[in-house]
Amino acid sequence: MEKFMGENFLLKDETAITLFHDYAKEMPIIDYHCHLSPKEIYENKRFKNITEAWLYGDHYKWRALRANGISEEYITGNADDYDKFIAWAKTVPMTIGNPLYNWTHLELQRFFGIHDILNEKSAPEIWEKANALLNGEGFGARDLIEKSNVQVVCTTDDPVDSLEYHLLLREKDDFNVKVVPGFRPDKGLEINRDGFLDWVKQLETSSELTINSYADFLKALEARVKFFHSAGGRVSDHALDTIVFEETAQDEVERIFSERLTGNKIPLIDENKFKTYTLIYLGKKYAELDWAMQFHINANRNNNSRMFKELGPDTGYDSMNDDQIAKPLCRILDALEKENKLPKTILYSLNPNDNPVIASIINSFQDGKTPGKIQFGTAWWFNDTKEGMLEQMKALSSIGLFSRFIGMLTDSRSFLSYTRHEYFRRLVCNLIGEWVENGEFPQDIELLGSIVQGIAYNNAKEYFQFPQ
Repeated sequence: MEKFMGENFLLKDETAITLFHDYAKEMPIIDYHCHLSPKEIYENKRFKNITEAWLYGDHYKWRALRANGISEEYITGNADDYDKFIAWAKTVPMTIGNPLYNWTHLELQRFFGIHDILNEKSAPEIWEKANALLNGEGFGARDLIEKSNVQVVCTTDDPVDSLEYHLLLREKDDFNVKVVPGFRPDKGLEINRDGFLDWVKQLETSSELTINSYADFLKALEARVKFFHSAGGRVSDHALDTIVFEETAQDEVERIFSERLTGNKIPLIDENKFKTYTLIYLGKKYAELDWAMQFHINANRNNNSRMFKELGPDTGYDSMNDDQIAKPLCRILDALEKENKLPKTILYSLNPNDNPVIASIINSFQDGKTPGKIQFGTAWWFNDTKEGMLEQMKALSSIGLFSRFIGMLTDSRSFLSYTRHEYFRRLVCNLIGEWVENGEFPQDIELLGSIVQGIAYNNAKEYFQFPQ
């Protein structure tokens, strides 16, 4: 029987063990999509206890706590942090088969040197050990990033953001990690949402342009894209929970936008025309600047209306969606490709049924110049489990080029989530080791090692070309 989470955890043969320990383990990290706060990074935020570092804002854990019958008082409520930690310690043993169990113990081991099993009995001692470290030197937000061997952190930022803390971080000589913004214009595409007109006013202010027409709106978006680029931004990110495509022209979208400026909501078909034209316009701008465009598709958000009203978004009440994506996605990509303006693009779907669909679509739009220009993004959110990651990687490898995969990201709000890269790298090495052991690929360790290091780090470094 294997030792619990020992040095060869998840590595089932000698090839996998060699690839992980000799090639993958020490590679740096490029976290090209996350939800960390640049303000907290700049201020080197300190955590008063393990609960604040571990449980605040982590809706993965919140969902597990609720499923274990834990009252909301001990999740997002006003209970004491110690009592919240004990509630999590009671829940951890119940997460068998869920990656939360392994992630929890990887974080305890790698950041705190704690190899005890977390449960209700061990919780008081672990609470004391972890807090003693957090209250000492070397456990601020920046310290945790550096301990994880991270080279680039790409945050998720609204186009109207001042990027104040990104600009301040560029001046810090004592922090060698590049923190760059990610352009997330979702509020500018959701024309029928109640806050859209207020957001347009914010866009006016941030771009220093008056917006009286759709043409003005596009100019303001372009100005913010260029501003993000000047701050080191090289990626956009779009939450396309439902992906749409409607043929239209700018004069028609001018009419639609003008109608919305009067305060009226617009019909669904007009909303889709606005989204289509605006997204394609932005895609062209990304291509001009050699950005990577990310589409996160098929999330079903805020399912529980009572709890949404009480707690707001991003609190653990989302799920997979099952919209059909192939035709509208291909039409968007093709509209850009027709004009030779398709940027580097990364496609993710929250529904694993879409894995072979995306794996097949990406190779319809490769350009024969940029290796892996169109990427099947890593298993995302509910899929960044052992099985979910393997399913995504197998779909990619069976239809496309696994060797050109740009690998893992955290998509996290926690500074302790970087151990997920280790978890991912172990799975990559074990998958390749399995192919070798089965006689499906030769045991060319030098070649296999270069493929592993590419997926772990090198492919992303070459792909994004973040400024030095």
